[in-house]
Amino acid sequence: MANLERFLTIDELMAEARRKVPKQFFDYADSGAWTESTYRANTEDFRKVFLRQRVAVNMEGRNLATTMTGEQAAMPVALAPTGFTGMQSADGEIKAARAAEKFGVPFTLSTMSICSIEDVAENTSKPFWFQLYMMRDRGFIERLIDRAKAAKCSALVLTMDLQILGQRHKDLRNGMSAPPKFTPKFVFEMMIKPRWAMQMLGTRRHTFRNIVGHVDAAGDLSKLSAWTSSQFDPALSWKEIGWVKERFGGPVIVKGILDADDARAAVAHGADGIIVSNHGGRQLDGAPSSIRVLPEIVEAVGHLTDVYLDSGIRSGQDVLKAVALGAKGTFIGRAFLWGLGAGGEAGVTRALEIIRRELDITMALCGERDIHDVGLHNIYSVDFPPRMAPASNR
Repeated sequence: MANLERFLTIDELMAEARRKVPKQFFDYADSGAWTESTYRANTEDFRKVFLRQRVAVNMEGRNLATTMTGEQAAMPVALAPTGFTGMQSADGEIKAARAAEKFGVPFTLSTMSICSIEDVAENTSKPFWFQLYMMRDRGFIERLIDRAKAAKCSALVLTMDLQILGQRHKDLRNGMSAPPKFTPKFVFEMMIKPRWAMQMLGTRRHTFRNIVGHVDAAGDLSKLSAWTSSQFDPALSWKEIGWVKERFGGPVIVKGILDADDARAAVAHGADGIIVSNHGGRQLDGAPSSIRVLPEIVEAVGHLTDVYLDSGIRSGQDVLKAVALGAKGTFIGRAFLWGLGAGGEAGVTRALEIIRRELDITMALCGERDIHDVGLHNIYSVDFPPRMAPASNR
C-alpha cells in the first residue's frame, strides 16, 4: 500500500483514485446530471462563503466532538450513502464502515450498495445507519426495513429526491452496471488497473446484494436492471415518512430537501432530522447548491429538528462553513469514495484525517475552541446573489 500520508487534500486523493479505479466507476462518483452545473455549484459556492479571522485568543484544548441524531461523532461529519461503493474498491462498503467505526463517525449504507446490510453488520461491531429508497414493491421495502432492524441499524435515512432518475450522461455513455459488462473497453481498463481487478476477483460481492436474492424478478443482470429502473416511485408522498417510522421503530432522517416548504412538510410528517441535499448534483441540474439554501432551511425548521447538509463537502473548511451557517452536521460522499478508490479502508481513514485536520485548524484560526460555539459570527460575508422569488405557499 502506498504511503497515504503524502496526500494532503481530498483533491489529491481524487487524482489517485482516478489513476486506480476503472473509468466507469470513477465517473460515477465524479459526475452530475445533464450539464453538471449543480454538481459544480456545490463546490464552487463554498468558496463564496468567507470566514472571519480572529487573533490573540486562546486556541488550546480544542474540541470537534458532537452528536448526530443522538449518537456520538468525533466531528460533525458522517459518511453519506453512496451507490456502487463496492465497485470503487472490492468490498468497499465494508471497508468504509470499518474506517468510520474506528474514526468515530456515522456510516450510512445505501440501498443500492454492493455489500448487503448483512455483509456490513457481520464485519463491523458498531450500529450503522441505512439509507432507504421507497420503491413500488412495498413488500420488498417492508423486508428491507426489517433486515435493517435485524442488523441493529440505529437510524434510517429516507431519500425523497429520487422519484425518477436524473439525466446522467456519463453513466449512460459508460454503460454503468453491477456487475460490469465485459466489453472490450472494460477489459482494457482492467488490464491497465490490475490491482483493482485482482481485488475484485478476490470477492464474491459484485452486484446489488440488498436486492439480488431478495426479489424473484431480479435474478440476473438484465432482470435486475429492468426491475430497478421500474421501481422508483413517482407517486411518493410525505405520508410515507410515518409509515417508515412505524415499521422501523427508530429515528428517520429525510434526505433530499432543498426547499423550505419541503423542510416544513418533512418535519410536520415526523422527520427526526433532514439533510439539505441535491443528491450531489445528480438529479435536478440547475437547482441551487446545498450550501446556498442551507440558511433558509435552518431558519424554517432548525428550531424543530436537526438540519444536516451534504453535496459539495471537500474540506474541513467546508464543514466549518456549513456548521457556521446552521448545520448540525455534514455528510461526505465523494470525498470518502476518492479515499476508498485511492487506498481502500486506509484511504477512507486518510480522507477523514484530512478533513479533521483542516476543520481543527480552521476553527482555531476563527478564534473558536469548541465546534458547538461556531456560528454566524464566524462568517465574514456570503457572496450569494439574492433569491429571485419567495418560496411558494403549497
